[in-house]
Amino acid sequence: MIDALLAGPAGPWIAILALALVTYLCRASGVVLMSRVRLTPRVERGLRALPGSIVVATALPTGLSAGLPGLLGLVTAAGVMALTRFELAAVLAGLGVVAVGRALGL
Repeated sequence: MIDALLAGPAGPWIAILALALVTYLCRASGVVLMSRVRLTPRVERGLRALPGSIVVATALPTGLSAGLPGLLGLVTAAGVMALTRFELAAVLAGLGVVAVGRALGL
């Protein structure tokens, strides 16, 4: 039944709406759960470290699996971020290095 529904013309819309609902519920549950957590200094330190650890956990495996251009892109992005503290500049620099590396056949 569900397979037939998703295979029909409304299938992509159902999938998009389902993903949107799940995304909203994940975000809302985070707010609800955090309203019940006492913010001690230890919890605050953990929350401050969370964005960086998420970026590393997602970007590092992707960059390493891309070979030498990916590794050079990660190093470049980290260097630009350390110098400028501007995420968009770091991402663009890293992607630029990857693109040039791939264009050169690395």
